[in-house]
Amino acid sequence: MHTVSAGVVASREYTMEPWNSSQYLRYQTERTRPAIDLARRIQLAAPQTIVDLGCGPGNSTNVLRGCWPDASICGVDNSEAMLEAARAAYPDIDWQLGDICNYRSLEPVNLIFSNAAFQWVAAHRKLLEQLSAQVAAGGALAFQIPSQTFAVVRTLIHEIATDGGWSVDMQPALAALTMESPASYFDWLAPHANSIDLWETEYFHVLPNREAIIEWIRTTGLRPFLDVLPSADAREQFVQQLRLKLDGAYPLTTQGTVLFPFRRTFVIAYL
Repeated sequence: MHTVSAGVVASREYTMEPWNSSQYLRYQTERTRPAIDLARRIQLAAPQTIVDLGCGPGNSTNVLRGCWPDASICGVDNSEAMLEAARAAYPDIDWQLGDICNYRSLEPVNLIFSNAAFQWVAAHRKLLEQLSAQVAAGGALAFQIPSQTFAVVRTLIHEIATDGGWSVDMQPALAALTMESPASYFDWLAPHANSIDLWETEYFHVLPNREAIIEWIRTTGLRPFLDVLPSADAREQFVQQLRLKLDGAYPLTTQGTVLFPFRRTFVIAYL
């Protein structure tokens, strides 16, 4: 049985617009691939209870359902818009509104899973200690997040934020995402874990054009920067500067498409 304390993620010091599930799912196949790769690597035969933290519109939670159809599965997210999409798509799964940092289970959980959500939380060491304590003996904590190594587009966004002469404070946006090194995750989890499996994978997503890169990150890495800007004109100015920088950073393939490299960090701690 699961219980969740609802609330706003403590690390988000800027005001976020509501999540857009339709925009997020424009690249559902590409966004779901890391969840599939992570789930298939987990060496648990038959976990009875599974929690997906930061489940979004439910695509990652449905992966877990496919792997362990007999488990009791709960998806947790702090966006009601995302949960509405999840409930519509996967009505047989338990969906709960709640905050990753405040997650509490009444009983130990066999698998706590998270696909591309922990980067929105600031204090990773504290979070991992808190979640590890809620995993049942013989269970696992498994998550993936974007790599600490910046993608080119993220570097460009930071350049625009720091060099654009904006009249607003960009520091909250610059600090909105937190990704630590694989070594840090190992050191923090090692005192609690029997074994740890961690790796990085760089995906090369084939996108139709450079504009698709902007659409990809508009609801994720670009979002904090657009959220702090005061008007639609300012947001369009920021995006236009990014478009110009993308032209030189992402060459077209011979097919006229764009390769979008995206590196991710994967961690499985068996407890």
